[in-house]
Formats: sequence, structure tokens, C-alpha cells
Amino acid sequence: MNFLRKTFIVGAFVAAGISAAHAGVIIGGTRVIYDGNKKEASISVNNPDATPYLIQSWVETQNGGAEKAPFVITPPLYRLDKDQQNVERIMLTGALPQDKESLYWLNIKAIPSAPKKDNSLQIAIKTRIKLIYRPAGLKGTLPEELAEKLTWSRSGNRVSVSNPTPYVMNFSQISVNGKELEEVSYVMPGATAQFALPNGVSGGALKFKVINDYGGPGKEHNASI
Repeated sequence: MNFLRKTFIVGAFVAAGISAAHAGVIIGGTRVIYDGNKKEASISVNNPDATPYLIQSWVETQNGGAEKAPFVITPPLYRLDKDQQNVERIMLTGALPQDKESLYWLNIKAIPSAPKKDNSLQIAIKTRIKLIYRPAGLKGTLPEELAEKLTWSRSGNRVSVSNPTPYVMNFSQISVNGKELEEVSYVMPGATAQFALPNGVSGGALKFKVINDYGGPGKEHNASI
């Protein structure tokens, strides 16, 4: 009895580390910081696996909607054979605010070549990492250096954090009275974000770490709510 060949798409999201590896394909970073002083940014994609991959890349807006992101990637689609490396170039094609950072999502999908037989399982891995545009006027200061300017408060069973800085603040960890919050993410420049408090925690000493440009956690900061 013959079976149809099936393709499954599996989403993979990068959290931390120097590089991201999925099914043999290695991406040279967990985020891209686009320096506004430069004409482009870049990221490498390596294939140490024996299987050739078709690599497809694109940029999405922060909410992942239909709005077109002001970036182009070259090449957007290519084949990556065993032991090959390719460098993807990311170029700005539109106007972005020059007084604060902007956040987008870089998607890289690796599709393995299909075996020449039926009843095979083909898995495509999609990696989604942050693409942060940093205007030229912000050069010389890093988000970590301004982390103490964040203000924290409690709103019901949630923690609120306000960000008066021009940087996207990405959190690797937030804890209240020694209990870590789950699913912490980031707060945009000039905005406020909220995260759920652990059960039984209403307030007290707060500690947090901000992710640096290299994808690692910075030093621990103290606050209270």
C-alpha cells in the first residue's frame, strides 16, 4: 500500500546562547542588532549535517501581522549543502524612528531535502529571533547600562515595568521574593509591559536581568514592588 509523503512544519524559538542549532543547521546568533551607522547587518547560517537544506528567510513586524517590514534579506531563498556556510545580508528599505530602537522578527526556515522514497517524514524547522534596529544616535550606550532606569510596580496579580529609555529591554529573568516569573519577554522604549506574578506572591523584593547584545544575561539588578 502506497502512502503520501508528508511535510510537517515545526516552530522553534531561540531563547539564549551564542548560536542556535536545529536539525543540523546552525545560525550564528540569537539576535541581530542592526547598527544604524551601517548600510546592512548580517548573520551566518551553517550546515554541518549530511543532508542538504533549502533555507528561506524573511522579516516580520513585531505583531507578526500583514504589515510589510522595512527590511530585505539577500539571499531570501537558497540551498545549503553539507559543510556549507552562507551569510545573509539584511538591509533597511524604509524609514524608522531615529530616537529609539525598533523591534522586528527575523525568521529562518530550514527545509531538508526529501528522501527518494514514499512514507517518509520531512521536518522543516523555523527559527525566530529578534531583529533590533539601533539608530546611529544611540551608539555608545548599551541597554544594560540603563537598566536601573526601569520602574516597577504591582497591578493586581501582575508586575508592571515602565521603560523610559530609548532601548528595547529584553529580560532573561525576573523574580519576586525569590520566585521566578514565567514567560517574561521584553518592554519597548517608552512603553509599559506586564507579567504574571507567581501564585502566592503579592509583592516585595524584585530582581531582574537584562539580555545583552550577545544573547547572554547581564548582571542582576534590584528593585521592589
